Amino acid sequence: MRYPIAIEPGTASSAFGVAIPDLPGCFSAGDTLDEALDNAEVAATLWIDVALDAGQAIPKPSSVEAIRNHPDYAGWLFALVTVDPAQLDDTIERVNITLPRRVLHRLDRKAREAGETRSGYIARIAIG
Repeated sequence: MRYPIAIEPGTASSAFGVAIPDLPGCFSAGDTLDEALDNAEVAATLWIDVALDAGQAIPKPSSVEAIRNHPDYAGWLFALVTVDPAQLDDTIERVNITLPRRVLHRLDRKAREAGETRSGYIARIAIG
């Protein structure tokens, strides 16, 4: 997915500010334009990841033209950032891990105490 971004030009004393209008509240910045673009990509991916964890719908990307004409972004630069859909894929996948037996026993005990399966416990810990 490619999301349009609006970039507020930086100065010698301020960073480039980045807004991702399709993802409400998603902002980023960078001391250089390249850094601002890289940070915007990370911000968009994290915003979507948190929204998925919260069960929220993910907005579809607008066109660059739609945000370019918005009065809030007059005089700003525009670009696209890519969010790799594979990073946000919730397809269940079976994995094989290797752990020392004592660690596996501890993991299973903690999962039981939490009233969860081993897989559910690991997933919650990873997301949490």
